[in-house]
Amino acid sequence: MTQSDDPFFVSPSFPDVPRDCPLCPRLSAFRNEHRKVQSDWHNAPVPSFGDADGRLLIVGLAPGLQGANRTGRPFTGDYAGDLLYSTLDLFGFSTGQFQARPDDGLKLSNCLITNAVRCVPPENKPTPEEIRLCRSYLEATINAMPHLRAIVALGRVSHDSVVRALGLPLKAAPFKHGAIHELSGSSGQPVTLFDSYHCSRYNTNTGVLTTQMFHAVFGAVRKKLDSI
Repeated sequence: MTQSDDPFFVSPSFPDVPRDCPLCPRLSAFRNEHRKVQSDWHNAPVPSFGDADGRLLIVGLAPGLQGANRTGRPFTGDYAGDLLYSTLDLFGFSTGQFQARPDDGLKLSNCLITNAVRCVPPENKPTPEEIRLCRSYLEATINAMPHLRAIVALGRVSHDSVVRALGLPLKAAPFKHGAIHELSGSSGQPVTLFDSYHCSRYNTNTGVLTTQMFHAVFGAVRKKLDSI
């Protein structure tokens, strides 16, 4: 797939979330309040970003208030994006230079980024019901990637939502940083799930996740994709 000059372009037929999605009343009210305060921010469900024909899907938790909720692109505008996009560049999943803004010209190669929950939640904490309601969009995203072979789940919540989106019980793939799960979804297509702690500033500042640990996950992804 060739990406257009639109920084939010994925595919004209790719499933995404309506700007005024009403599924989660709390999240809808929260983003509407921020539209009043920050009218020039995105303040809407954040669309997936990257290559819909790619073999790798990265699933984060939810947009950050002053990151993706402000810029409209996943992991753009906060520290988590600095680490994620530099890692994607290192392992050959992006071209261009990440400058933490959606018009920086960055393009993803063979890779798509989305979130388990598409709208910014108060205090960065979606409820279990909000995660469940938004899972239909995650399922649609997975099903719309015909060449999908690997998924990186950033954090336990994202991991659990991915496993459920694949139609599997959680016991089929327990979360553990660095774990690699050979799975298949409802379509029967094999997919490898890679687990990582979320690349948040909190996790990196406290040493829960180091740059080396994060790179090791994507090194394993690169090795897997290069072998198939």
